[in-house]
Amino acid sequence: MAINTDKNSYTIIFAIVMVLVVGSILAGLAQGLKPLVDANKRFEKQQNILYAMGINDNEGAGDVEFISTDKVEDVFNKAITKQYVIEGDKVTEDAKAYMIDIKKEETKAKSPNYTRKLPLFEGEKDGNPIYVIPIRGKGLWDAIWGFVAVDKSMIIQGVYFDHKGETPGLGAEIKQRYFMDDFSGEHVLSDSGSFKGVTVAKGNADPKNEEKKDNEVDAIAGATITGDGVTAMIKKDLAMYVPYFKTLK
Repeated sequence: MAINTDKNSYTIIFAIVMVLVVGSILAGLAQGLKPLVDANKRFEKQQNILYAMGINDNEGAGDVEFISTDKVEDVFNKAITKQYVIEGDKVTEDAKAYMIDIKKEETKAKSPNYTRKLPLFEGEKDGNPIYVIPIRGKGLWDAIWGFVAVDKSMIIQGVYFDHKGETPGLGAEIKQRYFMDDFSGEHVLSDSGSFKGVTVAKGNADPKNEEKKDNEVDAIAGATITGDGVTAMIKKDLAMYVPYFKTLK
């Protein structure tokens, strides 16, 4: 049976042209949407920082509601009075510090010739300065991260945690109100000033979390590895800021 090679060639050419056209359209859409995507990332980070500070739209006891995207930039600019970048002993103000990617910074810092950039955000709560520190770690399945708000003595004033792929009803509970609220008032320094962090502890003898100097909060049942990840990222990342806080009076 004879094969119509001209027809087959046209079909192949047409398919290639369509792939190129569709690819070009998708690339154009991606480029056109980039400003919107970047804005959404910025708003999300601002919402998270504000939530850790206690600035949110919560109404009910179990709510986790952010400041709406149409208001968040204005609220953020009023609530955050200063942004810093800490590089070793050097501290500089930087209005775009909140856009620093701490995952990339952690990777770069593996080089002995690189000094990691640590973003820090300063605002005010009840007339006193409050500082928000970004943290990042590893849960059971993937990345976990958050923001921890502390006062000058590094006593926790609020937190916000999130995750990429923890198990619903178990590790994913780190972003629930009942878990995050337990961190408020917790001390990360000992009475002598040494850094201890906060441990997510199984069998914690303080289930109502009334003791704030024990450096512990109650674990989530069935989520040991995720809880250990929260403990580790708090200890790993907050510890890097201790030298700066020791300079505050």
